[in-house]
Amino acid sequence: MSHPFLQFRARDEAEMAQLAGLIAERTKNGDTLLLEGEIGAGKSAFARGFIRAKLGRLEDVPSPTFTIVQVYNSDGGEIWHCDLYRLTHPDEALELGLDEAFETAICLVEWPDRLGEEQPETALRLSFAARETHHDVSISGADEWADRLKGLDAKA
Repeated sequence: MSHPFLQFRARDEAEMAQLAGLIAERTKNGDTLLLEGEIGAGKSAFARGFIRAKLGRLEDVPSPTFTIVQVYNSDGGEIWHCDLYRLTHPDEALELGLDEAFETAICLVEWPDRLGEEQPETALRLSFAARETHHDVSISGADEWADRLKGLDAKA
């Protein structure tokens, strides 16, 4: 596992959406973002901001807790928002077609630990932690991501 190369603090959902939008600008089809953290840590708020930024419009973005996967069609391709909390084995994620989506879509995966060894090696990992007055976000990933996100800390 790589060490975090960026750290952010979001005081509210608007700041989380701003961070998500800045990262969304730097993503392309075939990218996977693994969103880690306990319930209430900010994963869904980040995903909502990311999807709205990528679509370029205010869209209802419900948490896919019960549907497991919600797919959005953008001008550039599909965005998969996955909440794997209820899965008990990595094979269940593959049955959803997630392995193919990792190659062709932008995938936001909440509870990525449910993927086990099936987590894409090239994924960007965002670890969320809820604090009393804010949310902390630590970002890590392959060197390619460090290069793509260079300068992000100055904008957020």
